[in-house]
Amino acid sequence: MMKKVLMVIAPKDFRDEEFEEPYTILKEHNVAVTVASTTPQPAKGMLGLIVKPDKALKDVNMKNYDALVFVGGSGAKTYFDDATCHTLAKTASEQKKLVSAICIAPSILANAGLLKDKTVTCWESEAQNMKSKGAHYTGKPVEEDGLTITGVGPQAAKEFGEAILRNLTKHR
Repeated sequence: MMKKVLMVIAPKDFRDEEFEEPYTILKEHNVAVTVASTTPQPAKGMLGLIVKPDKALKDVNMKNYDALVFVGGSGAKTYFDDATCHTLAKTASEQKKLVSAICIAPSILANAGLLKDKTVTCWESEAQNMKSKGAHYTGKPVEEDGLTITGVGPQAAKEFGEAILRNLTKHR
């Protein structure tokens, strides 16, 4: 059965490589990827990549996916305290699905209460938030803790994508 992944990008200033590299790795391995954002309007990356989301976040049902990926970039801040994103992440976690985030996006998971006692990594600006929410921050390129995968930033985007793929094929 084909695996299905939901990738969440900010409407503006998502980090191009953090979307493109995992997306490409997943698609090349026959994973169905749905892209969601605040609206289905074309979203623009920090480096100029234009991506047309398949769905608005409010229209997403997590039961239709095997994994959730939050893409980083400065625009991901708009989701730090977003109730819809928190609900998606909590639902994915409750349904024992893979939950992942890269760069500053792990703060979405931390603020949703999902990283307590987890070993994580993220962009350095968010390290203090990880610690304050009870996570064990390492600063490594990628961390895998059970069904939680976190990545440090654009330089780890490929490794992050490979970890998601490996986890999808291993656990299910």
